[in-house]
Amino acid sequence: MKFNAVAVAASAAMLAGVAHAEDVVEESPVAPELPTFTPTTIKADFLEQFTDDWDQRWKASHAKKDLSGSDKDEEEEWAYVGEWSVEEPVKYKGIEGDKGLVVKNPAAHHAISAKFPKKIDNKDKTLVVQYEVKLQNGLECGGAYMKLLRDNKALHQDEFANTTPYVIMFGPDKCGHTNKVHFIFNHKNPKTGEYEEKHLKSPPTAKIVKTTELYTLIVHPNNTYAIRQNGNEVKTGSLLEDFSPAVNPPEEIDDPNDTKPEDWVDKARIPDPEAVKPEDWDEDAPFEVVDEEATKPEDWLEDELPTIPDPEAEKPEDWDDEEDGDWIAPTVPNPKCAEVSGCGPWFKPMIKNPSYKGKWTAPYIDNPDYKGPWAPRKIKNPDFFEDKTPANFEPMGAIGFEIWTMQNDILFDNIYIGHSIEDAEKLAAETFHVKHPIEKALLEAEKPKKSDKKETSDLEFLDDPVVYVKEKLDLFLTIAQSDPIDAVKVVPEVAAGLAAVVLSILSIIAVIVSGLTSSPAAQKAAGDAKDKAKTVKDKAAEATATGTEKAKGEVTKRTTRSQS
Repeated sequence: MKFNAVAVAASAAMLAGVAHAEDVVEESPVAPELPTFTPTTIKADFLEQFTDDWDQRWKASHAKKDLSGSDKDEEEEWAYVGEWSVEEPVKYKGIEGDKGLVVKNPAAHHAISAKFPKKIDNKDKTLVVQYEVKLQNGLECGGAYMKLLRDNKALHQDEFANTTPYVIMFGPDKCGHTNKVHFIFNHKNPKTGEYEEKHLKSPPTAKIVKTTELYTLIVHPNNTYAIRQNGNEVKTGSLLEDFSPAVNPPEEIDDPNDTKPEDWVDKARIPDPEAVKPEDWDEDAPFEVVDEEATKPEDWLEDELPTIPDPEAEKPEDWDDEEDGDWIAPTVPNPKCAEVSGCGPWFKPMIKNPSYKGKWTAPYIDNPDYKGPWAPRKIKNPDFFEDKTPANFEPMGAIGFEIWTMQNDILFDNIYIGHSIEDAEKLAAETFHVKHPIEKALLEAEKPKKSDKKETSDLEFLDDPVVYVKEKLDLFLTIAQSDPIDAVKVVPEVAAGLAAVVLSILSIIAVIVSGLTSSPAAQKAAGDAKDKAKTVKDKAAEATATGTEKAKGEVTKRTTRSQS
């Protein structure tokens, strides 16, 4: 696929200039003249650009998802009902006529696969896996990874599912705080013939953006690997060192039949058996004693009370002595005590007892019988083997996307699977590096223009506190008219503020009422106010947590990996 590089660069620069313009007169962004898609001439073991004949290679699966061994309800039956489509992007199109494979349904299980023209065997060869991912609606919870399936004559695309044996799983996966670029490979134990997944221990982080991202995996015959994002290396290492469980088991293991002798002493220090409590050690001495040397401050007002009835308080007009009891004015701090050391009865303070020693215990000494930590003896591992070439993966017969995601419109494109790093880079130059700058310029052009007057969403509290609070409150009330829960989630600061105000008012009322009298009627009013305050606070917390709990619930519905 070849394009006029000058024209592409000019279009991207034009859009970027429009995006950052600060002219007084606002102009609508001018759509760039996009380059036109032309299929590449690059060859590979498998190269997919989703041209018009794509459906001759790809087939969606509608198999039932295997839930055996999971904690899911046995009566709940999940199937791969998610639909697929090949179409141009709906967000930030960078090349005219460039189509990709698109996930069409949110919150659904999707599975689709394509068989290779012939099996791919990378024994003693470099393996290169590269593809584009475009998260047009972002990615809150879901996978966008691919699987290279084990070559198998019994592989039926209609039955492709989470249990279909795969050789490599590679690509981004995000849900909640989990955000990684998976690199997992299945390794065959040469002794038992069983397969075990080997997971990259410190995978790189996926970049969650709505523009196209390019993911590349390179595995060399010397067992080293490299992961690239947008052509830049983000992770390198060794198949023999960076994966868990390790490819090769240890040569020696603990003897399962070895047990610690009964007389084995593994306490390094013990209480001194010869130590004796001193005769003058008083275990009953208190921690604190009265400071007998303390004297009352000269300005201490012993005849004054710390609090007095409020002289300005007046009995409410509607107070009924028969129903409400005798009215008692609320108390306030005694103003005479404000500028002196204290009021009321004076007592000598307590101080730490210099004679306090606490309970006596013998000091610790080195244990003369200490033998050190016990560990079972080592024996040769009967399951030991050494695979010196884990990079010689088993032959691969197909590629598949088997994912669950909360977001739709995830687009996959320009898949390269072969043995040439140079060819993969050439394909990226023809496709990704052409569209990516245009997409980024379109993204910039979509951002709000800068102006002297900030929009509500851009205004910060310190810019204009009054306007900030007013606009946030107006937004909250507007949304709350149709959906109070959404209002809390969209403008949580207003919800929290309102809850705090209501809580404070009701709490103050409760305190005042309880201070006025101890009559049954007043106590009931205070209790009601306290209950109402708690209800307001709980409802605000419940509404704020709704979105989080919903997302957590969806997490349990997804399976990012499968056993071979």
